[in-house]
Amino acid sequence: MPAIDLIIFDCDGVLVDSEIVAARVESELLRKAGHDISPEELTERYSGLTFKDILLTIEREAQVLFQATLIDKVETMIDERLAREVKAIEGVAQVLATLKYRKCICSNSTRHRIEASLKRAGLIHLFAPSEIFSSVDTPGLRPKPAPDVFLHAAKEMGADPKNTIVIEDSMHGIAGARAAGMRVIGFTGASHTHPRHADMLMEAGAETTVSRMSDLKPTIEALAEWSADI
Repeated sequence: MPAIDLIIFDCDGVLVDSEIVAARVESELLRKAGHDISPEELTERYSGLTFKDILLTIEREAQVLFQATLIDKVETMIDERLAREVKAIEGVAQVLATLKYRKCICSNSTRHRIEASLKRAGLIHLFAPSEIFSSVDTPGLRPKPAPDVFLHAAKEMGADPKNTIVIEDSMHGIAGARAAGMRVIGFTGASHTHPRHADMLMEAGAETTVSRMSDLKPTIEALAEWSADI
């Protein structure tokens, strides 16, 4: 059986239930700036992207222009809201504490936000500082959907990308992981999930999806067994 070198977790929407919190803030500011979009549409279409990339995409698609100050404003407001509201995904602490494989985090959030969210959710002790990788805080790395942060993490952790499994909740994160040559399990158990969530993650390249953290470990083992037969 091929060894599994590494399990990579996205942070927002996989470890902590934060995507819907961020989407509510982003929706509020975008509406004030003249672009009417709901938190639900934001998460369905743009989950996994940095807010800068969301703005650039909306500007291109809707032919509108936003002030650059929106980026700093939204980041401050999201940090404030997360400090009050973010919670761990149900069951994730037990999974992390009992996982037999090496693990790390790859995120498009800043390292400050990752660590603050993990502390608030009671998960920070389950990751060493060297196991947290931020695409936006690491010089030279492009954010997801580019594969950069995944490849960087694999190199730093001494893992072979083809023996790495990524847990992602967004199409853009899955695109980045697949471009890095990694296998992906889609997660649909956070508050921002929607009826087409699992189908969209499968279409993006996930091999399977889980909606409960209690199903994650057996799914990882099943993928390991399946890879031995192909």
